[in-house]
Amino acid sequence: MTQYRRPDNVEDVVRTLSDAEGNGRLLVGGTDLLVAVRRRPLDPLVLVDLKAVADLPPAIEVTEAAVRFGPTATMSDLAADSRLAAMFPALVAASRVVGSLAIRNRASLIGNICNASPAGDTAPALLIYGARVTIVGRAGERTIPLSQFFVGPGLTTCGPDEFVLRVDLPRPADGYRSAFERLTRRRGVDLATVSVAAGVSAEGSITLGLGAVGPTPLLTETAAAVDLEDVDAVEQAVKQLIGIATPISDLRSGREYRQAMIAVLARRAVSAAARSVGTKGPST
Repeated sequence: MTQYRRPDNVEDVVRTLSDAEGNGRLLVGGTDLLVAVRRRPLDPLVLVDLKAVADLPPAIEVTEAAVRFGPTATMSDLAADSRLAAMFPALVAASRVVGSLAIRNRASLIGNICNASPAGDTAPALLIYGARVTIVGRAGERTIPLSQFFVGPGLTTCGPDEFVLRVDLPRPADGYRSAFERLTRRRGVDLATVSVAAGVSAEGSITLGLGAVGPTPLLTETAAAVDLEDVDAVEQAVKQLIGIATPISDLRSGREYRQAMIAVLARRAVSAAARSVGTKGPST
């Protein structure tokens, strides 16, 4: 029988997870977790509710150098924040298509990445902005790039006694532009068939975050600047960047269709980013 715990500080959370010996799960929004528990593919020994933990980082904290997201930051929080829309438009666009409005009101950003779905909406956008993840456990805190956080479908580098304490996004450099594109089987509540976040620097380098075309969300970037007004140059750069994609066939799409659409969405995202207004430096 699953036990329920509601610790009031981070130390107690770590202790509870450690005592569960790998069979504890964290609860914030619960939009994925509770479905899995009810359908019984997941039968945790302990559900650890974070909502009463007093020493968690704030949901969203904006500083001169970065933006920090705590475990309680929801998709609706991101979608409604005008500061984030100015700095991280691809992330805000991704947060606005997660599930339904009711789901976005509950689903947390950190929960979305910890679910580690290859089709997770926010991961491609977080990747292009250089997100860093701080994990806390019995051994203390450690911080790694988000690109090193995902191990496989549903798998992350978090140990059985660890959880993600915060996600940090450095403020984009002056002139950095970004966009998000997503394809689903139907309009409304569905996982992505393919998703792409594109970032373009003031110098013309291109970064892509790719979703649903590999065992984990993927990050890829050009080695040199690209003339964004040269259609052939952009086309060649996109073709090289998406070469890391290894799509599969599943109930949402065939491999060949995904392969074709990742190219289409990547071109659209790069074009949209190139046309957008760039970030105007750090200001609070």
